[in-house]
Amino acid sequence: MFQTLKDKIAFISGGSRGIGRATALKLASAGCDVTLLYYNSHEEAEAVCEEIRAMGRRSLAVQADVAQPDSVAGAFDEFRKQFDHVDFVISNAALGVLKPAMEMTLKHFRRCMETNALALNTLAQNAVPLMSAGGSIIGLTSLGSERAIPNYAFIGASKAALEALARGLAQELGPQGIRVNCVSAGVVDTDALKYFPNREHLLEEYKVRTPLGPTLTPEQVADAIYLLCLPESAMITGHTLFVDGGYAISG
Repeated sequence: MFQTLKDKIAFISGGSRGIGRATALKLASAGCDVTLLYYNSHEEAEAVCEEIRAMGRRSLAVQADVAQPDSVAGAFDEFRKQFDHVDFVISNAALGVLKPAMEMTLKHFRRCMETNALALNTLAQNAVPLMSAGGSIIGLTSLGSERAIPNYAFIGASKAALEALARGLAQELGPQGIRVNCVSAGVVDTDALKYFPNREHLLEEYKVRTPLGPTLTPEQVADAIYLLCLPESAMITGHTLFVDGGYAISG
């Protein structure tokens, strides 16, 4: 396979499972060395690293809480022991409570915003000094950023904040050759979806409403992230790329 991103270096939060895992393997197959951040899934993260090393690429798994700036800074300390720069930063780790907004607390709101939105900025603050040659920063968002989804209000608010932050960062970092974009995935049947009480309904609705259905896989979302890492996307920044098979345009 021709390695389109040979010898590039990627840093992915939430990289041990789901979309993060698929992205790590996709970028590694394209020639990247990959560092994974994980929160509590050490064995899964190490398993992904082993798959990447089997491709002949370097890989490192680091435990961190992306909601805590000091924890992210510590993760980059570990990263710098093996790597002297970074080309791609993927903010994929996410957290949220599926409850009505009227039942939520300040603690819920802060944790959701810190994990889903602030983390993009914290990752950028640590990564940008290592991106002297430019690069790409990508945040994972969802349709809840602009649509009302039952029990998703706080998560949706954090995703809207993430997209706004990405636009601001794109403007600030563009002069340094650093692009900042978001990828908004449709309904993907990952471990996270198992926590949705209406999981089966969401999957069935996706099949019915999606012109390109019937399913959306983590690998297809990873393909879109890969596209935003390619040199051919050099003039794409401040953009949210929808990867949903047409779900969002279908009512």
